[in-house]
Amino acid sequence: MTAARIALSIGCPSGVGPEVSVVAAAAERTARVLLVGDEQAVLVAARGRRIDRKRIVRVSEPELAWSLARGRIPVWQPTGDLRPRDRKPGAPTRVSGAAQMAWIDEACDRVARGDADALVTGPVSKEAIVRSGAPGSEAFLGHTEHLQRRLHAREVVMAFWSPSLVTSLATTHLPLARVPRVLTPALVARAAYWLAWLLSRTTSRRPRVVVAGLNPHAGEGGLLGREERTRIAPGIVRARARLRASRIEATLDGPTPAESAFRLAVAGRWDGVVAMYHDQATIPMKLTGFGEAVNVSLGLPIVRTSVDHGTGYDRAGTWTADARGMRAAISLAGLLASSRGLA
Repeated sequence: MTAARIALSIGCPSGVGPEVSVVAAAAERTARVLLVGDEQAVLVAARGRRIDRKRIVRVSEPELAWSLARGRIPVWQPTGDLRPRDRKPGAPTRVSGAAQMAWIDEACDRVARGDADALVTGPVSKEAIVRSGAPGSEAFLGHTEHLQRRLHAREVVMAFWSPSLVTSLATTHLPLARVPRVLTPALVARAAYWLAWLLSRTTSRRPRVVVAGLNPHAGEGGLLGREERTRIAPGIVRARARLRASRIEATLDGPTPAESAFRLAVAGRWDGVVAMYHDQATIPMKLTGFGEAVNVSLGLPIVRTSVDHGTGYDRAGTWTADARGMRAAISLAGLLASSRGLA
């Protein structure tokens, strides 16, 4: 098996993205990692973390990265040079916002073309991207939705993986008030199916998945809400049928009160939890796996993972950022690429 070829967009140049990207790339011993972004932002971060500048090699095309000697860190810069003020720690600009989205798009397209095996993304500023005025930026709510549009994917599921907890989301970046109206059996089924798919590739046993309820106590038999009966339970039935059709062996339970589902999953009863909305998943994930968690976009025609943390503007430029999440994102991307026969 050859080493997975990872295209890594470095995220916001004013945040910790360039730092954790170059630190993770410097430490990687299995996959081949190409940093996609501003060369000077990478060089400044390398200097801040005392990584030898001679290891950084700018390439004119991504394909040239894979033939470099081990230990070299290739950088592909598909955009113009950023000015120092556009990569000032903690102060993103419209120019850097446009650059962040361009790096995502270029890296994504190269993976889709087969020039790399998987996409890993660094943390971006959604606000800077939206305010940049770049074509398509006004609709940017996050990597997951953006990549689905760019790749014309029929469906996509946001999921999070860590050694202690794996979870997927039925809905993603929505105001909380809209969740009950938007939630459907189809969304529940999709999130449950793809979580079982992910676990089937990252665990050695038959995956055990639990679907969390939306309401307190999973609706208390309808006294505290009917979504469990009308949306979630039918979604579980659909997911079981889809898993059988795909010949994915998995146990699927629920709907279960969210407080119990997450607690017992961390304790080992289940391998993964399907959450109904964003913070229902991310709060327990960040309590149990912060620093090691990986964001995964499931259902795309490419492998895509990311760190599960933000731009860290308060820490940018102090050269103290924790790169464990980026190292985990690279590792999981390599594993999933291999399981698809891409590497």
